[in-house]
Amino acid sequence: MSYGTSNAELILIPLFPLLGALLAYLLGLKNRDFSGPVATLASLLSFVWVVRFFFELPSGESFFYSPFVWFASGNLNVEFLLTYDQLSAVMCLVITGIGTLIHLYSVGYMAHDESRHRFFCYLNLFMFSMLLLVLGGNLLVLFVGWEGVGLCSYLLIGFWYKNLSYAAAGRKAFVVNRIGDAGFLLAIFLLFANFGTVEFKELAVSVVDYNNPVLYGLVALCLFIGATGKSAQIPLFVWLPDAMAGPTPVSALIHAATMVTAGIYMMARMSFLFELAPLVMAIICWVAIATALMAASIALTQNDIKKVLAYSTVSQLGFMFMAASVGAYWVAIFHVVTHAFFKACLFLGAGSVIHGCHHEQDMRQMGGLLKLMPVTAITYAISTISIAGIYPLAGYQSKHAILHVLGDTTNPYLAQYSGLLVLLASAVAFMTAFYMARSFALTFLGKYRGHAHPHESPWIMTIPLIVLAFLAVVGGLAIETTLPQHLSAIMPIIGEQQRVTIVEGILLSWVGIFGVVLGLVLYTRLYDLPGRIYAFFGLFSKLLYEKYYIDQLYNRLIVQPLEKLSGFLYKAVDQGTIDATVNGAAAMAQINGEILKVSQSGQLKQYALYILIGAVLLLVFGFMF
Repeated sequence: MSYGTSNAELILIPLFPLLGALLAYLLGLKNRDFSGPVATLASLLSFVWVVRFFFELPSGESFFYSPFVWFASGNLNVEFLLTYDQLSAVMCLVITGIGTLIHLYSVGYMAHDESRHRFFCYLNLFMFSMLLLVLGGNLLVLFVGWEGVGLCSYLLIGFWYKNLSYAAAGRKAFVVNRIGDAGFLLAIFLLFANFGTVEFKELAVSVVDYNNPVLYGLVALCLFIGATGKSAQIPLFVWLPDAMAGPTPVSALIHAATMVTAGIYMMARMSFLFELAPLVMAIICWVAIATALMAASIALTQNDIKKVLAYSTVSQLGFMFMAASVGAYWVAIFHVVTHAFFKACLFLGAGSVIHGCHHEQDMRQMGGLLKLMPVTAITYAISTISIAGIYPLAGYQSKHAILHVLGDTTNPYLAQYSGLLVLLASAVAFMTAFYMARSFALTFLGKYRGHAHPHESPWIMTIPLIVLAFLAVVGGLAIETTLPQHLSAIMPIIGEQQRVTIVEGILLSWVGIFGVVLGLVLYTRLYDLPGRIYAFFGLFSKLLYEKYYIDQLYNRLIVQPLEKLSGFLYKAVDQGTIDATVNGAAAMAQINGEILKVSQSGQLKQYALYILIGAVLLLVFGFMF
């Protein structure tokens, strides 16, 4: 089967960050200051190669490269196949472009960390793994990248491992993702068992000719289980808010440019299969809406600036899955791109605030930073307006495209609920605008309530903020107006949403505008009212603040029983059986040794006596028997 045009230079896209990881660590051992620039340069070179291939890629075509056959066993013949098409091109642009800005920012943010050589090594490895994931031309290459980002997230979330709670957060992310990965692996096994291949193009042809709705549904469901782990959907979303334990640039990389978008990408890549499982698509839609509503409501009450953004990411991922679940895969990817712009800016802005306020993360101990940190404040404000879905910023373009396709679904399991879907999605959009306005007001407006002496971040941190804020404004329009010949697969609805008049755009933005205005008024003018509202709703407010007690529930129902079971197995099996058997055998061997060593004196006369006694005994027994 033809994969497109062969191009060996394609391997350089993931190879640059892989080599960068090695050099950043080795050179960093000699001089810590070398690691950041080396890793940033490696990421930048990868971005340059991505852009080059992007503009050389013919419409509807693809580049590929297979340097070797990875392994062959029976009927399974797997090439180490890389494929660069429109879908992987868009993802690579996001990964390397946003990733390079995050690397540059990290040079300033981690400037005084003694382990920064290890940090930049992990950061480049993260880039390599994510690029391998999106460039993989078959499920097994994709899965290597899939597991790679899981490993790197563990290393980066628990980067400050001497803090035991941070190390625990890294383990939590690793374990929860392994649960989802079990579903993904089962899907790969089922596909190979039934179709004899794991390559995407071959599967796309084989699946269409194979009429087995039950198999389609089972495989699609298993793939979605994998996606719930990587892209933080119910019930496997619990690791993502705890990922805030890592350095803030890690949060930006995970939440905006890499890991959490892997599930959306995989669903778009396997769209030929999901389209044949409408019931599973309906399940995905309702799970996505429930996730978005739950996460957005939790974000309303959080006081840690990074936790607000973390739950915001979970909610926005729900938006992406909503679009994918009704077959609008390119609309979902469009929101992946715009979300990368404003969410990376928001996380890096939060990192700038934390850096300027000497590691303070509680928004109640901030305020008044607009005058003290103007660049950070303005870029954060722009990204807040963008995520709120207000015309004409990038967030408006993608979010309203999603609302449009939710109201025009052809899925038989969702068609009668289209009005309800739009209503619930609009409720999420309102909450998003409100809690983001709240975070901006508490952080940047009013009087400063902290104890440190805040200061603006250095230029190496503010330049990425400015670039990302600019993209949060024009990024959505750029996709349609400047790159149409390269992104012809983008659904026409995106263009329809962007060609509205200014008045129409503002009217369509009423939900976001209302949420932002209400948030600003409540937290800048009516200072006492939010506290009264919180007290009035009492138990429900507490429920939101405690995140629906989901972590406590998981701990009671899963973690504690497993700990008790492991304790029992340790005592009964490890100590009671294995140790007792091994130790008993060792003791018996020692006793036998003590007895036998008496006979091993090394005296020839003694040995001759033993021989004589033995000979006499043999003669006696011989005559007796």
